[in-house]
Amino acid sequence: MSTEASGKLTIATDSPAYEPWFKGDDPKNGEGFESAVAYAVAKQLGYDKADVVWQSVPFNKAFAPGEKTFDFDINQVSISDERKKAVDFSSGYYDVRQAVIALKDSKAAKATSIADLRKLHLGAQVGTTSLNYIDDVVKPAQEAAAYSKNDQAKSALKNGQIDAIVVDLPTAFYITSAEVTDAEIVGQFENQGGAPEQFGLVLDKGSALTSCVTDAVDALREDGTLAKIEQKWLSDAVDAPVLK
Repeated sequence: MSTEASGKLTIATDSPAYEPWFKGDDPKNGEGFESAVAYAVAKQLGYDKADVVWQSVPFNKAFAPGEKTFDFDINQVSISDERKKAVDFSSGYYDVRQAVIALKDSKAAKATSIADLRKLHLGAQVGTTSLNYIDDVVKPAQEAAAYSKNDQAKSALKNGQIDAIVVDLPTAFYITSAEVTDAEIVGQFENQGGAPEQFGLVLDKGSALTSCVTDAVDALREDGTLAKIEQKWLSDAVDAPVLK
């Protein structure tokens, strides 16, 4: 198998690398859901932990057109037909739900339906399916605020510049438990359409590794490894009410 660096597997993710996907902003430690998945895929492909090289690549750049400097990227990137025009994806390693966070005691925190969300000023990270959910599912009266990093969205929420933010559910649990502790999860969205939204590993368009990496992810799903890793690092993510 020919990789970026001979005998090594080069894996990319954004910096900082957030919990619960990574622990302590250190992808190398094998802790956190995506770090654990990355090393499980590497092992399935025949690479020891010592043979994995991490690289920092901004979220939006990971799936932008152009040649890649990594073998695959793992960074909560949802598989979409639009993105597939520029890059390859492995099969999905995580089924995603999007969630809404608002400050406790705010009017946004009382929302129980998508209709309630329409009246609010919502924000999300640019280029994400979270932002798509605001535009396509909620269709708010006021245009959504788009931020280049989740950190900026969190600050805007804290400072009252927006009423609520949309992120994926595990990130929502982490933000409300550790980062913006006066915020709460208002609820989660149902999956849109038939197939669930899924995170996939991102590869160069036409990469010779795509089928091997997909086989590795499929094997980890079938033998229960992905479920075990999810249980360990993301077990909270089922408790949020569903917004309809």
